[in-house]
Amino acid sequence: MPTDNEFRDTHEPPPAPILARDEFNEWSFYRAIIAEFIATLLFLYVSLTTLMGTTRIFGGSVGLIETAWAFGGMIFILVYCTAGISGGHINPAVTFGLFLAQQVTLPRASAYIVAQCLGAIVGAAIARGVQEGGEYRSFASNAVNGVQPGYNIGQALAAEIMGTFVLLYTVLSATDPTRKARDSHVPVLAPLPIGFAIFVVHLATIPITGTGINPARSLGAAVWIFWVGPIVGSTCAAIYYTYVLKAASLRFRSLYE
Repeated sequence: MPTDNEFRDTHEPPPAPILARDEFNEWSFYRAIIAEFIATLLFLYVSLTTLMGTTRIFGGSVGLIETAWAFGGMIFILVYCTAGISGGHINPAVTFGLFLAQQVTLPRASAYIVAQCLGAIVGAAIARGVQEGGEYRSFASNAVNGVQPGYNIGQALAAEIMGTFVLLYTVLSATDPTRKARDSHVPVLAPLPIGFAIFVVHLATIPITGTGINPARSLGAAVWIFWVGPIVGSTCAAIYYTYVLKAASLRFRSLYE
């Protein structure tokens, strides 16, 4: 019969309330919003200027591996820096998925999404200013998302849904509070699998859409696919992780109680 220690990962913390008005009286709430704004700004600026600058200097397109590393590496750094402050979302789709998984409140999720979108706009604007005259809208530089030639809207939408599913599934697994209680190394390593998820998803979807999976990042393109796809993908991942994986674990534990 399983021991209590084997069930430590099934002791769930209480879900976050939908509304928590006390948050508005806490400085940590506003600090987290600022952290999301700055992190998304830096994500857009560093990633885009890296790709556009490389394209401008060497000519031609940036390779698939280089593009994936630019975005995945930057997410790894920023999640590591902001996880203890805001949770390191840096993506409206991630925030929305965590809200559905009852890990953040509605006011916090709403504030995060606004901050992320504003940060993305400012970061992209700075990148454009720094690279003025460069290949800002070059699809080869992956600066702006769009459906690649040879693919249709349905294929692009499916790619964005699946890519975002992989991302949020990784986020939920890497940040599961019950795993933190069982495995002390999980909080330290969490940014690594999240960054690698961004990396591998870029490898899979750059040929199709240039890889969105982040509505804030794709805001400048104003293409509905890059909002609908990530939101649907994050919703599916949140439902799967919360109501299938975790629910199955709790049902298994109940058999021995």
